[in-house]
Amino acid sequence: MIGAILFLLFLGLMLAGVPIGVALGTGGMVAIALANSDAQLFGLLAAPQNFYASIAKYPLLALPMFVLVGSIFDRSGVAQRMVTFALAVVGRGPGMLPMVAILVAMVLGGISGSGPANAAAVGGVMIAAMSRAGYPAPFSASVVGAAAATDILIPPSIAFIVYSVMVPGASVPAMFAAGMVPGLLAGIALIAPAVWLSRRHGFGAAEKEQPRPPFWASLREASWGLAAPVLILGGMRAGWFTPTEAAAVAVFYGLFVGIVIHRTIGWADLFEIFREAGEISAIIMIVLGLAGIFAYSVNTLGIADPVARFAAASGLGGTGTLLLLFAILLVVGMFLDGVSIFMIFIPLLAPIVQAFRWDVVWFGVLLTLAVAIGQFTPPMAVNLMVSCKMAGVPMESTLPWVLWLVASFVAASLLVLFVPELALWLPRSLGY
Repeated sequence: MIGAILFLLFLGLMLAGVPIGVALGTGGMVAIALANSDAQLFGLLAAPQNFYASIAKYPLLALPMFVLVGSIFDRSGVAQRMVTFALAVVGRGPGMLPMVAILVAMVLGGISGSGPANAAAVGGVMIAAMSRAGYPAPFSASVVGAAAATDILIPPSIAFIVYSVMVPGASVPAMFAAGMVPGLLAGIALIAPAVWLSRRHGFGAAEKEQPRPPFWASLREASWGLAAPVLILGGMRAGWFTPTEAAAVAVFYGLFVGIVIHRTIGWADLFEIFREAGEISAIIMIVLGLAGIFAYSVNTLGIADPVARFAAASGLGGTGTLLLLFAILLVVGMFLDGVSIFMIFIPLLAPIVQAFRWDVVWFGVLLTLAVAIGQFTPPMAVNLMVSCKMAGVPMESTLPWVLWLVASFVAASLLVLFVPELALWLPRSLGY
């Protein structure tokens, strides 16, 4: 009964427009109070304790730092230089600019961990360039929004940091390594339909008329940006610093590139950069803390255990249950952001993962793949929202194009689902 009240209250508040974090926290506190009816005040002390415990974790120190890295590189001019270098590599022609947009988004994914920030950085350069080359604005917005979704798969990833904090046995280095191959696979899956659609509809005919950038000059300009993922990931693998320390190193490296090398960031810009990163980080941390209250109430009331027993006894088997969960998460991802999905579903899904003895690292990658698809699937589609705003088009105009990209991304996700080694091979090889 209390469990039903918990979820009905949460859903009611969310549908009423209450922020997701407040809805999670309120539902959790009401459930805790009802479960301790003889001593409500004493029972409610669990709320602040779990709020604090949810955010007082060492790996979460990396989260605001990687958010700050995204803000810094968004303003450093790195995206424009990477685009020029990518054009020097792949050349001009129909479908090449969409390929460049996806490739640049994947590289930027190795610097920051925020999909919307990636969409803003890539869209600020690519949408105008694609428009000049003859690509329709809705198509350009679809490609940029989908490309930015690879950001939360290619390390460093804010989603993987949140997941590793919530799930024992899924360390940050293991999650970072596990996301590399699926992230590259997802990028390739987006390139195929983007290039095919461009050539089928004759988009980008004006590309051939533009000169190909010189290779060595563009490589020299892009080298500082290209070195950032190598520094971050290579430094962690070499043991020079932990993932949390790597985030701090990335901040100083980004500031050095923006202020000293490219000189696109002035001292007067730092306040705005720090303010923006601070606001985003604060929102994420507050949601994490309030969701910790919700997770505590779910675990204390034992709500997740009957769900796990039902899944095990359903007769669907491990693969059938996994496909059903993935389909549910795809639908939920169309309406909720990634952090909220993690906060709501991980407490419920953890017993199911244990019941079927799924690898927690592999399951985390699958969960993140579902979240990534939701980032560019209407109606929520935070990445697509950013790219549509930059392209000046309504989101509904992207449906004829973005659905092709969604279908291809889903196919890549199902490949990871049926072939777990795609996610687990690299972390096992690295000894995580």
